[in-house]
Amino acid sequence: MQKLNFQEYSFRFKSSENKTLVFDEIRKKFVVLTPEEWVRVHTVQFLINEKKYPKSLINVEKQIKINTTVKRYDVVVFNKDGSIFLIVECKAPSIAITQLTFDQIARYNLALQAEYLMVTNGLAHYFCQMDFEKERYQFLKEIPNYK
Repeated sequence: MQKLNFQEYSFRFKSSENKTLVFDEIRKKFVVLTPEEWVRVHTVQFLINEKKYPKSLINVEKQIKINTTVKRYDVVVFNKDGSIFLIVECKAPSIAITQLTFDQIARYNLALQAEYLMVTNGLAHYFCQMDFEKERYQFLKEIPNYK
């Protein structure tokens, strides 16, 4: 797999039916290693190791309902009270981050109401903080570390 713009992390791999699988620490199972999954497992390690978020507050690949449409978010980090602190949208490294990507995560956030947003393709990372009163987001250099 392609080298990404993250620290070096170690992962567990196995093969099954001519496919490479990677172990997802949050879901506690092996999943097919796609380019997007490669970005997702790196993002989770970044949140745990660099930002110090507890694994118990991280959720991966869950369905949400937005109006009448069912969507699936990539990564969510919860606050201790159960509210959502951060939503992460992961794209494969070959996918450029565009305004459409930000529109997608903003739509998800209408339902989830996270304070922070992160968009990454593993090569470029963008961080935003929501301003719900003005209905917009402000770009940041980083997201905060876990408090």
